[in-house]
Amino acid sequence: MNGLISLGGTLAILLVLGVVVGCTDRQRFSLRWLLIAALLVAVNDGLLTRAYGSLPDLIGGEWNWQGKLLALCATLAIAASPAFSFRRVGLTIAQELGSLKAALPVALLYCAFFAVIAVAFPGGRSSGEEIAFQLTMPGLEEEPFYRGILLFALDQAFTRRKRFLGVDWGWGAVLSCFLFGMAHAFSFSHGSFSFDPITMALTAIPSFIAVWMRLRTGSLLLPILLHNFGNSFPLLA
Repeated sequence: MNGLISLGGTLAILLVLGVVVGCTDRQRFSLRWLLIAALLVAVNDGLLTRAYGSLPDLIGGEWNWQGKLLALCATLAIAASPAFSFRRVGLTIAQELGSLKAALPVALLYCAFFAVIAVAFPGGRSSGEEIAFQLTMPGLEEEPFYRGILLFALDQAFTRRKRFLGVDWGWGAVLSCFLFGMAHAFSFSHGSFSFDPITMALTAIPSFIAVWMRLRTGSLLLPILLHNFGNSFPLLA
């Protein structure tokens, strides 16, 4: 029940923010696509939690392999649909011509950010399963969702763009990063909502770097690789 209430709070915030932003530029706002984005968040959350614990864990282990794999399969199925398509959501290894020259320095900045985090917040001893999970599942599941199909849906909901740092930004980029941060920092338990601003900053800020790389290169390849580096580096350092 706590998970459902937390999801409800997140969706309420998304829809209120989305409608407020949309009302400032109605000609470039699609309520239908905002509702699709909200539905995507709900489906992703339901699968990650194995329908909030109602589905048996057939894989086992200490980490959420089954939830991540279920969510990834749903993301890939949605990305394959005509309304989305792999190419439009960035599920391609092809990079925009000349983009790697610009993206590599930013990728180094991303790595440096997580190196600093690893030094500032050293972790304890890690199991082999934890290392294997962090080397694979976070980037493989979260990037195609947040920087892939969710970003695409939100970009269809808010079509106004502003050129900055070589890419065209929209409210979709901002809201997808906001939702990524909320997934880690916002929750409901013991009868009340809680919000951790430090966790929000540590997740939402690198999200903007990942979005920039996704928009600049046209591909999720670098965001996936760097996401897994960011998650696993503190365990290996």
